[in-house]
Amino acid sequence: MHLILLGLYRAIAYLLVPLILLHLFWKGISNRAYWRRIDERFGNYRTSGPNDVIWVHAVSVGEVQAAAALVNELLALYPERTLLITTTTPTGSDRVKALFGNRVQHCYAPLDLAHVVSRFFNWCRPGVAIILETELWPNLYRACGARRIPLVLASARVSPKSIGRYRALVSLFKETLSYGIVIAAQTSADAERFISLGAAPERTHVTGNIKFDFELPSGVRDQGEAFRLRHAGGRPVWVAASTHANEEELMLAAHRQLQKSFPEALLILVPRHPERFDSVASLADRQGFRTIRRSDDVTCTAAAEVLVGDTMGELMMFYAASDVAFVGGSLVKVGGHNLLEPAALRLPVLTGPYTYNAEDIAGLLVQEGVAAVVHDEQELAARIGELLGDETRRQAIGAATAALIRLNRGALQRLLKLLEPLLSPRNTK
Repeated sequence: MHLILLGLYRAIAYLLVPLILLHLFWKGISNRAYWRRIDERFGNYRTSGPNDVIWVHAVSVGEVQAAAALVNELLALYPERTLLITTTTPTGSDRVKALFGNRVQHCYAPLDLAHVVSRFFNWCRPGVAIILETELWPNLYRACGARRIPLVLASARVSPKSIGRYRALVSLFKETLSYGIVIAAQTSADAERFISLGAAPERTHVTGNIKFDFELPSGVRDQGEAFRLRHAGGRPVWVAASTHANEEELMLAAHRQLQKSFPEALLILVPRHPERFDSVASLADRQGFRTIRRSDDVTCTAAAEVLVGDTMGELMMFYAASDVAFVGGSLVKVGGHNLLEPAALRLPVLTGPYTYNAEDIAGLLVQEGVAAVVHDEQELAARIGELLGDETRRQAIGAATAALIRLNRGALQRLLKLLEPLLSPRNTK
């Protein structure tokens, strides 16, 4: 039966190729980077294949950032190996270049088509594959099993909502899951769900979430302080980060309400996707806010009310320049983004209710009182106002957050211990 399902999956995957190309074309209208290097997504590469490869897949910016500490450790521990990082988005690609430069190789991940996956493996010949969080690709996973390539799902998670969908996909490579995949699960609940899907218990481990091992970029606090001194002085500042369509309207409405109590407050508004920078800046202008754009590189005057963060790679600096952070993708059904980045800078963190991309982290931060959930612009404005008006409380939250992060660190070292036998000389290609 599973062979029939596999054949059906492969047929559907090929039928979806025109839609995938249409999607890339549509995305490329606003971000031309989607039109570049499309051949890589089909397993065609301009360079000769690397040798002795450790392959790490991180979907986009958030996963690349989460993988940074792991990648740096692998580079230090295995300097003789080539480290290949794949992403699926141009922003993820840009982040790889910004973090690692020419210390790693990068390409786009292959589409999950049987012949494309085969071309990818023939090109890079990985000795081990490390997939961040949980991307289930039946053809790729089966190919790892057929080629005896050790496959590790790092910081792996399965939410209760998605287990039914995963069970359907897992049936397509269940034999690989049972003997050829190492699961490094975030929590014991995740580990139990993987075992219920067919993962071998002896290969399923609870390592924690490597996002807690996040290292702040060097000098980011000083950069944030300098940025704030130039653009805000003593004004109260809050940042709305990684926002999506239909969220910016809520952020601006909350800011308008906040100004009744804090007329000097500055909002740093940072859309998630660069192709939306222009439209978000225009939205703020249309709503009557005195707006400047970071890309204009002009000093924010006392009259400015909104600063649109329309540059790449500066989000951590924006966090470091702020008093309170709202993390987007959570007031709309996107699933939320990385709450630990502002938390690592000791900021009080606010989020919407849709945090299923990292529900364990969100739940822990809320449970410990260092983050709070808001449901609309009124609640958001009220929470920000409470925090801006109470510096002592902000400092207490910052101290509690730092202690919580220290307590949960260590996932990276547990993961490296699992990887060590797979990266030993007897397992290299």
